[in-house]
Amino acid sequence: MSDTSILAARRATFRAFARTVVPEMAELDEAGWADVERTIEHALSLRPEKLHRQLGMLLRAIELLPRVRTGRGFSRLDDAARTRFLDTLQYSPVPLIRRGVWGLRTLVLMGYYTRDDTMRDVGYGAHPRGWQARAAAP
Repeated sequence: MSDTSILAARRATFRAFARTVVPEMAELDEAGWADVERTIEHALSLRPEKLHRQLGMLLRAIELLPRVRTGRGFSRLDDAARTRFLDTLQYSPVPLIRRGVWGLRTLVLMGYYTRDDTMRDVGYGAHPRGWQARAAAP
């Protein structure tokens, strides 16, 4: 993955956000994170440039806003403080903030749960051929 990727500039914030949404992501090694980020980058590559800028602004705001209250950026907060902060954002009275947080959350879930290792770990056995694959199995 190149450093010109959408997530690269805000990698620490993105990973802290992702670990807050899916705590199991803390166990990912660098190859696992690369898989997640590659999946998300691919999905984002299909979207307009305006969305890329908005995602960058959202990640920047997520990193900077906790400094007002705590003096530390989002990626420097402990798990409980990150969770409390994201709770305030996901239930914000401002629809654009809510949508942004839920959209980023959706990207994280997509990136994590589409990994082969994760699908195997959770017992997901879907096949591109659907029920036909199951009928052909011994």
